[in-house]
Amino acid sequence: MGAWELLLVGVVLLLGLSGVLVPGAPGSWLVWAAVLWWAFEDPQALSWAVLVGATAVLFVAQVIRWQLPPRRLRASGATPRMAAYAGVGALVGFFLLPVLGAIPGFLGGGYLAERLRLGGPGEAKASVRSVMRAGGTSVLVELFACLLISGAWLGAVVWGS
Repeated sequence: MGAWELLLVGVVLLLGLSGVLVPGAPGSWLVWAAVLWWAFEDPQALSWAVLVGATAVLFVAQVIRWQLPPRRLRASGATPRMAAYAGVGALVGFFLLPVLGAIPGFLGGGYLAERLRLGGPGEAKASVRSVMRAGGTSVLVELFACLLISGAWLGAVVWGS
């Protein structure tokens, strides 16, 4: 697979990661489709293993999301700015503290957005808590699964070739 094709797969992965944060967008499906495209274009054992792993991770994430309460993010006061900050925080955290850093990064990004919007630390903490209870945990589970898949793809591309 050429460099331009790999770049396009990476762009689709980034669109999928962004789509997780947008209500109604098929973010996890885009991430899975990008890995599927890569596996079909570069049919090696490693690419198929990443595809099987991606399918399993998305299945487990979906089962976990079914156990969580339904998303009511708008009613809880979540803003698009908070989603953007939380997503960037999760992405930065994922790479600064490999894999597990996505969770505190997501929470920290959401807290930063609310702190800038509301001003005080107490109000921001209460706002993040209510958003996480109203469906933010579901978003975090889906985003974490997609970040794991993207990281596996990136590792396979960089070290598997």
